[in-house]
Amino acid sequence: MFMAKEPRGVFFLIDNKSFYASCEAVERGFNPLKVPLVVMSEASNTNGGLVLATSPEAKALFHLKANVSRQRDLPRDPRLMVVPPRMNLYIKKNLQINQVFARFTSEAEVWPYSIDESILDMTHSWQLFGQSPREVARVIQTTIRRELGLYTTVGIGDNPVQAKLALDIYAKHQADLIGEIHFETVPQKIWTIPNLTDVWGIGERTAKHLRRLQIHSVYDLAHTNPYELKQALGVIGLQLFATVWGVDRSKITDKLIPKATSIGNSQVLPRDYRTQIEIETVIKEISEQVAARLRHQHKLTSCVTLGVGFSYAATEIDGRTGFQQAVKIRPTNDRSEITKQLLWLFSRNWDEQAVRHLNVYCSRLSPDSGQQLDLFSAPTTQIKHHELNQVIDQIQQRFGFSKLVYAKSLLTGGTAINRSQLVGGHNGGNSYE
Repeated sequence: MFMAKEPRGVFFLIDNKSFYASCEAVERGFNPLKVPLVVMSEASNTNGGLVLATSPEAKALFHLKANVSRQRDLPRDPRLMVVPPRMNLYIKKNLQINQVFARFTSEAEVWPYSIDESILDMTHSWQLFGQSPREVARVIQTTIRRELGLYTTVGIGDNPVQAKLALDIYAKHQADLIGEIHFETVPQKIWTIPNLTDVWGIGERTAKHLRRLQIHSVYDLAHTNPYELKQALGVIGLQLFATVWGVDRSKITDKLIPKATSIGNSQVLPRDYRTQIEIETVIKEISEQVAARLRHQHKLTSCVTLGVGFSYAATEIDGRTGFQQAVKIRPTNDRSEITKQLLWLFSRNWDEQAVRHLNVYCSRLSPDSGQQLDLFSAPTTQIKHHELNQVIDQIQQRFGFSKLVYAKSLLTGGTAINRSQLVGGHNGGNSYE
């Protein structure tokens, strides 16, 4: 079998169980698995507040789901504890967890996959801590539980994709919260997965496309001609074929260099914005933030994109969820030029629909190696304008964004000051309040 020639090692993919909710439970002196607790976003941000995380007990008692249930779905039960997010706390805990992982392998072989998951290459170190990889996984779980109060689930595999599938499909349902997949067990552990969408990387849209190709199960996918998959799905088809055979040749120590990059920001508005002046105020604020990021990274953009998402009510009336439009411009990182183009895109495409979401992206980036002057303004004026942008950037970087803002951000509808205090789109949090 060709899999015998595939590279293999010992990889752990470790997930912190119900991470946000568990951190909040531990901070309050509760067992994360035994307290009914949910982390709820601010009500003003998402049509009544969104449940960001649920403890296992809250999920079992009240059938609440993270990123699905809203404030209106919460039962009136005094047992249920509802708390706001504290992103700074979760980032701090994530750093502490990965510091523990680095005791069991080198820091270069610990890859934070997300805020609550990390991949560990244990190939060269697992024998220092136990008689088997599973025993070492148990030692890591015990260490995290003892020092930080958190429960972890562990997927073990010969490569990262096997570890990921072992975590998602098996570990969470085992008494010791550990699952394993190896090349020898691929037919029993992967090909028997009941639903295509249970496999990492296959969403509803991809599953629907596969079913049109008469692929209705993971077994079917594993036994389809890979060249036919590539013809139908492109390179994604080959990636899915490799996944269901448990093949992964990636190295977590390799530095990833993206082929193309963009710089952008998005904003979910705290309510439906209906007036042009309010919507344009936020567009200007996001434009300024993106322009500052371009200058900080010494980049110029020659293409700006504006995305506008309509409110639920507007979508039902208009039939569209929103629009996204782009325009090519001369290379720049100037706030005024980028803002002018974004407002032009908005005026051309907006027809007085209520707006709930805005995003701005700059692409076609190039190095900022000097200031390009144009023929329509005096050179001294352009140079002073460029220097002013730099001074504003320096003040905001040193003292904080909110210490120097444009007056329009103080108008009704302005969001820049409040947004500057968020972490990952949510409250950073310093207390239980």
